[in-house]
Amino acid sequence: MVKRMRLLIAALMFIMAATVNAQITTSSITGKVIDNNKESVIGATVKVVHEPSGTSYGAVTNVDGRYTIQGMRVGGPYKVTVTYIGYKTQEVNGISLQLGETYNLNVNMSEDAQQLGEVVVLGSASKFSAEKTGATTNISNAQMLSLPTVSRSIEDIARISPYANGMSFAGGDGRSTNFTLDGANLNNNFGLNDGLPGGGNPISMDALDEVQVVVAPFDVRQTNFIGGGINAVTKSGTNTFKGTAYIYYNNENMHGNRVNNADLGERGTNRTTTYGFTLGGPIIKDKLFFFANAEYSLVPSVANRWRASSDGVADASNYISRTTIADMQTVKDFMMEKYGYDTGSYTDYPADEDNLKLLGRIDWNINDNHHLAVRYNYTKNTAWNATNGNSSDTGYRLRNMNRLSQYSMAFANSMYSMENKVASISADLNSHIGNISNQLLFTYSDIEDVRGSDSDVFPFIDIMAGYSTAADGTVTQTLEPYMSLGYELFTYNNRVQNKITTITDNFTYYAGAHKITAGINFEHQLANNSYMRGGTGYYRYRSLDDFLSGAAPETVGIAYGYNGDTNPTAQVQFNQYGLYVQDEWNVTDNFKLTGGIRFDNISFDNDDLMRNNAIYELDFGGKHIDTGAWPNSNIQISPRIGFS
Repeated sequence: MVKRMRLLIAALMFIMAATVNAQITTSSITGKVIDNNKESVIGATVKVVHEPSGTSYGAVTNVDGRYTIQGMRVGGPYKVTVTYIGYKTQEVNGISLQLGETYNLNVNMSEDAQQLGEVVVLGSASKFSAEKTGATTNISNAQMLSLPTVSRSIEDIARISPYANGMSFAGGDGRSTNFTLDGANLNNNFGLNDGLPGGGNPISMDALDEVQVVVAPFDVRQTNFIGGGINAVTKSGTNTFKGTAYIYYNNENMHGNRVNNADLGERGTNRTTTYGFTLGGPIIKDKLFFFANAEYSLVPSVANRWRASSDGVADASNYISRTTIADMQTVKDFMMEKYGYDTGSYTDYPADEDNLKLLGRIDWNINDNHHLAVRYNYTKNTAWNATNGNSSDTGYRLRNMNRLSQYSMAFANSMYSMENKVASISADLNSHIGNISNQLLFTYSDIEDVRGSDSDVFPFIDIMAGYSTAADGTVTQTLEPYMSLGYELFTYNNRVQNKITTITDNFTYYAGAHKITAGINFEHQLANNSYMRGGTGYYRYRSLDDFLSGAAPETVGIAYGYNGDTNPTAQVQFNQYGLYVQDEWNVTDNFKLTGGIRFDNISFDNDDLMRNNAIYELDFGGKHIDTGAWPNSNIQISPRIGFS
């Protein structure tokens, strides 16, 4: 238990270090409206329409002729219309907005007392039109579709950034990189491996609208970076019904096996088939839209190649074990007749890996000032694994003599599955009234890694290869495995669960050449690790004859929870609070100065801990160590400054 608690605390430290509250889900547009005399046009009406969906946004220029609209849909094309009495109407078409960036569009209006016509300008999605807050790379859906990819994953997409190698930034561990989907945390927070949850691929590429890779941003809304941040937003429905159906197939014949004209040998079987569809469209034109995606991948796999022999002679080159078919059948029948326990097959083993992804999204244009997006996604990845090789509760391991090997065989119900599950929801409300805008974002993610088994709850049993008895009665055990059965030794009650709830509110006020942003962020995390080695019991018999005759086992192991707990877990909960303010000052038309500061604090739940009174009673010069209370936290202060 102490070992598991140490692991939990180490994982917690990683969670605290690696969590990044990026939560960037929208785009913005800003600019200045002037006349032919370079004078600011005050009170001009700016209307921006997302043409595919008819979503409309509006603003009025201030005393400096400036306007800003936040909380806009990513992508485009957008049409911008600027009107003012006594001036020709200006239209700018073909604007595309990038995730997390502000598009800068300045408009020059000409006087026209008769207002006889309008001017139409074609806009372009130049990278130089976007205002960045650090080193960022934006990857559109069109780019994703044209990128070569093997795994169809976020890791492949992120490599387009010069700073990234998969989830690793500048050579760092991938667990220090943050990934958010529509603002929701989809990270491997517990950190047992460096891949993303859901089997390393929690979202389909065909559901993504845009991905942004950020490094060292000075936007005050983003915090706690160690590596980098990857923000992704999902597709939305439009006024046009659109759908796709797709199949992706990949096998070993599509993989190269030569380096510098040197043949690397025969390629092993490696096949992946992915089926999927997308569908989006209007529920109410210009008002309510939907988007859905479903994807299923199947990877034929072999978790166990070993087979029992007919004559008791092992052939390692052909994966034939010395354990005989007759002995396997004898034990299988014996277990069913005496205990009613099904050991599973000894010829057919579960193996294939499969992955299911589901996503649904609703976008609602409540009115021109309020826009709501709600998204839910679910991912389940299942992969089968062979019985543990040679660990046991005997104090030593039989190195190089696994339970599935030339020496030994195990039954199918002693295999175990690893199920990686992700369920996430986000609700994003963006409002704009006059010179005030607001984003209210709620997210919840439930991430689980669970070991599974086809076995009924039953002890795990190792049967050794036999022993010899000397004349004086001394028994010499043959330290070689022969057969194993039962509920896999490390699988019962083995689960990691991570639940993350966040609430963020970003308030923005436009005052002349200043855009002032203030916000609060709350995050609650629960990390739960249940692990019960040998939780169903462990028995080891000296020989097959001993097992079948009912002789006493050579080793017995029993695991139980503290204080009679049948489902022991190590759990930690904590809350993180953030408060921040930022001023973006347009010093000139071509120079912006950004300054901000944020305050972060963390608090823990002491109910998750247990005081060890023996340690507490130790006196260290008048000081005592309380294992039942977390240390006091300190407020972290993070000043930000940047210019563009």
